[in-house]
Amino acid sequence: LGKAIKLSVQRSHEGQGDVSQFGALTTALAATIGTGNIVGVATAIAAGGPGAVLWMWLTGVFGIATKYSEAVLSVKYRIKTERGRMAGGPMYVLERGMKQKWLGVIFAILTTISAFGIGNMVQANSISSMVNETFHIAPWITGVLMAVLTAFVILGGIKSIAKVCEFLVPFMAIFYVGGCIILLIMNASGIPATIQLIVQSAFTGHAMIGGFAGATMKEAIRYGVARGLFSNESGLGSAPIVAAAAQTKNPVRQALVSSTGTFWDTVVVCAMTGLVLVNSGEWAKGLKGATLTRTAFSDFHIVGPTILTLGLLTFVFSTILGWSYYGEKAAEYLLGAKVIRPYRWVWVIAVLVGSVLSLSTVWSLADVTNGLMAIPNLISLIALNGVVVAETRRYLWSNNLNEAAPPATELADA
Repeated sequence: LGKAIKLSVQRSHEGQGDVSQFGALTTALAATIGTGNIVGVATAIAAGGPGAVLWMWLTGVFGIATKYSEAVLSVKYRIKTERGRMAGGPMYVLERGMKQKWLGVIFAILTTISAFGIGNMVQANSISSMVNETFHIAPWITGVLMAVLTAFVILGGIKSIAKVCEFLVPFMAIFYVGGCIILLIMNASGIPATIQLIVQSAFTGHAMIGGFAGATMKEAIRYGVARGLFSNESGLGSAPIVAAAAQTKNPVRQALVSSTGTFWDTVVVCAMTGLVLVNSGEWAKGLKGATLTRTAFSDFHIVGPTILTLGLLTFVFSTILGWSYYGEKAAEYLLGAKVIRPYRWVWVIAVLVGSVLSLSTVWSLADVTNGLMAIPNLISLIALNGVVVAETRRYLWSNNLNEAAPPATELADA
């Protein structure tokens, strides 16, 4: 992990690819760090008790290996299109590694649907609602602003997206984590008891208290793991799509960088949110989801709500940018390069629509398609685990991280 973190902060431009390793990582983090890191953590605590925070954290630790394997396969089986761009991800792994194109098509269809749901309209709706409640700005105004900013970035393609994410992701992560640390310092006396409560509840559950209905150890595990996976997307197959665009010498080098995404997302950002929420004590009142988050951060008057709203604003906007690329590459796999320009405009329109509509149905559909996305991806991870081991042995275990892999296959019809 130490070697991976060191590689993750380097802007290497060596090897084939469209963007730097750091650009690919920040774009993946942009898509991954979203409402799940704030509202999702609150949902886990409300349903599973404080112990869910520890299980969420452990999910992130073990998810690092899954994210690594996904990236190894995605970079190994990526191609270069007729436009000179890299294209990869589980759909290409399923087609070229397993020779099962039909599974690749299914994955691409599910990815396209999920992108417009959890990666676009749900995110736009979350931030327009939060801005309306905090600053009393009409949702359509937020929607128009978000749509304009989104168009400005994504119409330039992956290089434009990566350039913005290389600046935005470090800024938003440092701002939010730093803000959480400030909030914890303001209530530092409760931190030891908070940590003890989280660890103890993870293995014993928590009895009913105040408005909190109580939670067993089973529920702590269930909701902690579920929300952890939802947050870091390990096994989902989304992050490997942008990993394939990275300029890298070999699959293992980029896979090490990609694997740190789960560390930053869950082990760091989600853990900080969990500590703030449990330390506030508001969870014991029976509050749920966004209400729990908003109330906990509001305990710190002006500072808390500002950190929450600005944090969510940057998280959501970055998620919209990152998922636009995932959906675009899935659509390109299905329909070819001719779909790229229309797709980007439809994506921008969906941001505006999502900010003003009630999205309960979209949430339900997104949850289903997200879960189904993971199935073909996990099949490829199991079937091709020998390839992952062989690549790891060749480049990592033999200390050959600087060795160049064979160039990507060029396909004119991709």
